[in-house]
Formats: sequence, C-alpha cells, structure tokens
Amino acid sequence: MPDHHPAVEGADEAVDTDRKASGPEPATDHGPASAAVPDTRVAAPSDRTMAASRSAKPRARRALRRTLIALPVALGLLVAGSYTATALLDIPSPPTLAQLLTTEPSRQGDLFATRTIPASAAPAPLSVHNERLPATVPWKGGRIPTEQFLVTTHTNAFLVLRDGRLTHEWYRDGVGPATRLSSWSAAKSVVSLLAGQAIGQGRLRESDRLVDILPRLKTGGAYDAITVRDLLDMTSGVDVPENYNEYYPLTGTARMYLTRDLPAFTHDHRDLQFPPGSQGAYRSINTELLGQVLAKVQGRPLADLLADNIWAPMGAQDSATWNLDQDNGDEKAFCCINATPRDYVKLGQLVLNNGRAQGKQIIPPAWIKRIATPAPHKVDGWGYSAQWWHPPGGNGKDYSALGVYGQYIYVDPVTRTVVVKLSDYGDQQDEQETFDSLRAFAQSG
Repeated sequence: MPDHHPAVEGADEAVDTDRKASGPEPATDHGPASAAVPDTRVAAPSDRTMAASRSAKPRARRALRRTLIALPVALGLLVAGSYTATALLDIPSPPTLAQLLTTEPSRQGDLFATRTIPASAAPAPLSVHNERLPATVPWKGGRIPTEQFLVTTHTNAFLVLRDGRLTHEWYRDGVGPATRLSSWSAAKSVVSLLAGQAIGQGRLRESDRLVDILPRLKTGGAYDAITVRDLLDMTSGVDVPENYNEYYPLTGTARMYLTRDLPAFTHDHRDLQFPPGSQGAYRSINTELLGQVLAKVQGRPLADLLADNIWAPMGAQDSATWNLDQDNGDEKAFCCINATPRDYVKLGQLVLNNGRAQGKQIIPPAWIKRIATPAPHKVDGWGYSAQWWHPPGGNGKDYSALGVYGQYIYVDPVTRTVVVKLSDYGDQQDEQETFDSLRAFAQSG
C-alpha cells in the first residue's frame, strides 16, 4: 500500500490503513466458503457520499488514521475475550493478537506464518560509491535537516542508489543491512511484476475475466465482469473498505489481514461499490484477488514464483519471507513481504533498468512501460498504474511502490535514482511531503 491504505496494512492492509500486516504446496482453487450469493448490485451514491468525495483531500489517509487508532482497541477486546471467539472469527489466537499490540509494524511479519524466498545462488553485491546527502530537504512548506527528516518520520532504513551504485545507506540503531523489514503494501508492486511476467509468457491477459480463472467466485451479476486489468488498476469496485467501521471493528481489510482463510474471505466479499472499470478506488482486495489469479494460472505459490522468477535472477543477496494466512496456506498478496533493505533497492533497480538485471531480461520491457504510464482512472486523487503509484508533482516521470507506515521504493528514471525508505511512521503518513523529500534526494546528485 499511501495516505489511503488499510489498518494492521494487511490490515494494509489491517494495518495498512492508508486507505488509500516446510515445503510449499501447489496453489489450489479452494471451494466456496458458503453457498450464499452476494448482492452484486451497485448502489447509487448518496448526496452525502458525493459531497464527502468532493471534499476529501487526496491521499489524506483519514480513514487510515481511524483504523490505526481503532485496531488496537478491537484487538484488545479480542485478547480479553476467549480462544473460542477468535476460532469462530477464524483469526489468530489471543496471544498473537496481544503481540500485535506491542510489536513494531516493521517486524509484525514475524508473528504470522511464512513461506521462504531463498537468497540467490548467485548474489550480486551492490557497487558502493559514497556521496553526501543534501544538508536539508523540503518538509511541510519549509526545510529541515536531512537527519531530522529521517528521525521525524521514524525511518528504519534509508538507501539511495544512483546509476546502479549505492551512494548512501543509513540505519537507525538496532537495524542493519541484514535486518528483514516488512514491505506492507509495497508488496503490491512486486505482485505487479509477477503479473507482468505471466502476461509476457502468454499465461494471462489483462482482458481475462476474474471468474473465468477462479470460477468459484461467479455470482451471475456485475461482479463477473471484473477483469485482470481492473484488479491491476484498482478499478474492480469490490467493496472491501480500507477504512475502519467503528461498529464492526474486524471488517474490511483489517479482517482480511487477520483471516486464516483468504480464499474464503474473497468468496464471502463480492459486493460492489461501483461498476467494474468505471472508476478507481484503492482496495487491497484487488491485489489479493490478483495474487490468487497468478497462483492459479502459474500453478505455484506466489513466494515460489518470486523466488525463481525475480529473487534468484536479480541476484538477491538475502533470503526473504512472505506472510501466509496459515501454515502452508496462501500468501497475503496485498502485503507482507519481509526482506532486507538492499534487496528492496535491487527491486527498484530492476524496474529502473527496464526489467533487466545480471544481463538478463527478467521483466518484459512492455510491462515496465505499463507501470510507468498512469492508467486512465486516478486512485484516491493520485495517478496509478498496475499497482504502482504516480504521486503528484515532480518531473512527471517518477513512480513508486508504497506501503503504510512509510515504506517506499521510489524510482526516478530521469535522474537514474532509486530511493528506499522503510519506516515505522505510525498513523502520520505525510506521503506527499515524503515524496517531495525523496525527489530532493534524487535531484541532489
């Protein structure tokens, strides 16, 4: 996931509230969780809804803040409850929920089941060429010292890669190059790269209908018109809100983050907010559905696809993990890759280099062009394309992976710069302001 992602982000992500947290088994098309068919009729927006939309500040993450504030309260109530309650809800046990209350977002991946993504057998060390960062950067209408920017935004790791060389690397105390940190919604952009590979291989088309690949999701209604393109560009209209509903605290993306049965969750949430393809709205369930599509057409879990098709050929130097809904279950496609900072930088460099790494074409150039070109519909007021954000301002050519709590893989083709910022910034996202600062770093070389 921006100021509009989920809550714990998987709560992204339940906790990516920004509205906008043994051998692998082959992915299977799970059976329906229930026989009930959702109401896929699209409700006309009320005057109140339309007014709220007009007055909303792009990327304000107001909903995110509500979710982040409310989620600990909801979890606290569950922890005070019983194992029976969490079992009925099909979410983690009370001890795990209690740990979520006290664990930094960057390390919450340690609390869930994972599938391992091994380090490359041929790791590619980064070339290091130290350069000084600018003394100050823009921040909220003024300028502040660079060190203050990093500390104020609770940065864990900050790396700048220019022309393929690591020019700056900064870590807070307790974090280092070998520390795995959570991607939160930045994982969505990685799923996009896997989708681009599948499309390039002819295994998937953007025009393919979701229900033709996953027939268990058929409703006989408007939902059945959703295409892979709709999932990529956040235009499906599937109504799983990122925001927190104070009357139903474990609903929406927060519930999706905690569920131990993602296929059942997607089956049980097929109502629409608007007709597919008609507008953009950030919804983490789009990426979750896209992940299930990829696992089905490729016949393998997402972590294995990432390991063999990107991690190994790009020369990742460290192993990573991808959080699952349960042991040997399904990846949380909408969030929750846990990797080291330098390997996140390598992902950015892969995209910057038009999909090439280690002398190999890993991602089709046509797909890099796709993600670098904003789609017709904006998402929450920002440019968006195939799970990558195009923030306002700048040179108009830059774009970024973005996750709640301040996770950035920023790519600027004009200056040939990648900036990775991994953070625990709580509910104060300041995404536009952060992008203004990242652009200053990119332009300082």
